[in-house]
Amino acid sequence: MMLNSGDTAWMLISTALVILMTVPGVAMFYSGLTKRENVLNTIFLSFVSLGIVSLLWFLFGYGLIFSGDVSGIIGSHQVGISLINLGSASKYAPTIPEGLFAIFQMTFAAITVALISGAVVERIKFSSWILFIPLWFALVYVPVAHWVWGGGFLQNLGVHDFAGGIVVHLTSGIAALALALVTGPRYDQKLMPHHLGYSVIGTGLLWFGWFGFNAGSALSAGSLAVNAMIVTNTSAAAGMIGWILMDRLKTGKPTLLGALSGAVAGLASITPAAGFVDIGASIVTGLLAAVTCYLAVSWLKPAAGYDDALDVFGIHGVSGIIGTLGVGLFAVPALNPSLTSGGLLTGSTSLLVSQLIGVVTVTVYTFVVTYLLAMLLMKFKGLRVEREEEIQGLDINLHEETGYRLT
Repeated sequence: MMLNSGDTAWMLISTALVILMTVPGVAMFYSGLTKRENVLNTIFLSFVSLGIVSLLWFLFGYGLIFSGDVSGIIGSHQVGISLINLGSASKYAPTIPEGLFAIFQMTFAAITVALISGAVVERIKFSSWILFIPLWFALVYVPVAHWVWGGGFLQNLGVHDFAGGIVVHLTSGIAALALALVTGPRYDQKLMPHHLGYSVIGTGLLWFGWFGFNAGSALSAGSLAVNAMIVTNTSAAAGMIGWILMDRLKTGKPTLLGALSGAVAGLASITPAAGFVDIGASIVTGLLAAVTCYLAVSWLKPAAGYDDALDVFGIHGVSGIIGTLGVGLFAVPALNPSLTSGGLLTGSTSLLVSQLIGVVTVTVYTFVVTYLLAMLLMKFKGLRVEREEEIQGLDINLHEETGYRLT
C-alpha cells in the first residue's frame, strides 16, 4: 500500500489530541482534586512525565517495542532513532509514515506514566518521581507494550487490545496500587478537591482527546475509526449516568465528582474494545465500568486500607479489566478483520480465555515489578516528603511556587 494523505492528516490530528490528554487533560483533572497547596506539584508530575517519556521513547522505547522480536519477550533493536525512516510506511500502519506511527505510540506511553502519579500526589518526592519514570517505563511499559502490540507472546496468544486497556489503563492502575502501598497513606486522607472546575476542564479535554486515543488507533481515516469514535462517546455517557445513579442510590444525592469519575471510567473501559464492539455493547461496558469502579472506590479501598489518592487503580485499573474482558464477551468479527473469532455472545470462548490470560499476566507482572522498584527507591532514595512538608504543601516546599496567593 502507498502512503495516504487523508490517513496521515487524521493521524497527525490524533497524535496531537492524545498529547492534549496528558497536558493539560490529566494535569488539570488531577490538580482540581488536590488541596490548593499542592496544585502546581500535581500538574508538574504529569508535565515532567511527558517530557521524560518523549525522550526515552525515541532513544530506546520504540525500538524495543516495535522492531523485531526476541522469544516473544522484547524487541530486537535497542536504539529507536536509527530505525525510523520518515519517508517510508510503517509495517503496522502501511498508509502513514513510520515516524508518525512512532510518535503516535509515544503519546500512549506518556499518558500511562502520568496517570500513575494520581495515586501518590500530595506526598511523593519530586526527585523520586523523576527516577521512577525511566525505571518503570523501561521495566514495565516497554515489555508489556511489546507483548501486546509489538509481536510478543500475548499478541501471539490472541490477546486483543485496540487502544490500551491492558497496555495503558491496566498497567497504570496496577502500578498505582503497588506504588501507593509502598509509599504509604497521606497524613490527611480526605479527598478535598480545591477546585472541581479544573477537574471539569480536565475531564472535558480527556473526553475530547480520547477520540484521538481510540479512533486514532484505527490508524486510518475510515469506518473503523468512525465506529471507535461513536462507541467511545456512548461508553463515556453511559459511565457518567451509571455513576450518578450509584451516587443517588447510596447517598441520595448526585455529585459532580461522581459524574466526572463515571465518564472517565466509561472512556477507559471502552479503550481496549473500541475497534471490536458495537454501540449496544459500548453502553453495557460503560455501565458495568461505572458500577464496578464505584464499588472499588467506595467499598474496596476503605476495606483494604490503601491510599490511592485519586483512585487510579479504582478507575483506570478496574476499567481496564472490564473493557479487556468485554472484548472477549462482545467482540463482533464483522467490525474488524483482525478478529479471527467473536466474543462469548457469538458462541466462542477462545477470545475470552485469551483476554483473561492477558489480564492476569500483565497484572501480576506489573504489580511485582512496580512493588520491587518502589521498595528499591524507598531504600536508597526515599519516596515520601517530610511530614512538615506534606502538611504545609508541596508547592512551596518542593518548588518555591504557589498556585494561589494564600495570604
